[in-house]
Amino acid sequence: MLLRILILIFLSSILIGAGDPLKGADKVQTCSACHGVDGNSQVGLWPSLAGQNEKYLLRQLRNMKSGERPVIEMAGLLDNFDEQDLSDMASYYAKKKNAIGQVSKDLAEIGSKLYYSGNLEKGIPACTACHSPTGMGNISAGYPLLSGQKSEYLEKTLKEYRTGTRGGGDQALIMQSVASKLNDVEIEALANFMQALY
Repeated sequence: MLLRILILIFLSSILIGAGDPLKGADKVQTCSACHGVDGNSQVGLWPSLAGQNEKYLLRQLRNMKSGERPVIEMAGLLDNFDEQDLSDMASYYAKKKNAIGQVSKDLAEIGSKLYYSGNLEKGIPACTACHSPTGMGNISAGYPLLSGQKSEYLEKTLKEYRTGTRGGGDQALIMQSVASKLNDVEIEALANFMQALY
């Protein structure tokens, strides 16, 4: 089943077209209120989009627009954008530079171990398998950038995956499986550690 999901993700990533970041700049004006003028969110609960993997971001925009990934705060905001618009927006943010956070010393050891090694006893794979050792994600597979993402947002997202309230395609199923094995301390430590990756 997992192999089938990975194959579908790979095939869908091949079909994604390239956007125009210059055109995207005009289309993201409204987005800056939550995601920051340069794509680096100033509010912990809103995701930073700067430097995000273009394929991943495009897939999320599609899923939010279609309702496959319901996000109340995004309701209706993408209705007037077509496929090219979404591609342009994703391309714009992908070209921006993400800002890196800092890890709390008391959470660094737990977060580091989980991110780089996982937890064999609990069946938790290392995050590096999909998100790279530096948190840059995997461009060809469309796995997201985690480096520089706000810890509050990462913690909220992991908890949503754990409860199954965060969906949005085959990649969400993988994350739901992983997050279901994480406790609150592990989620907090991972989120804190990932914001400081570079």
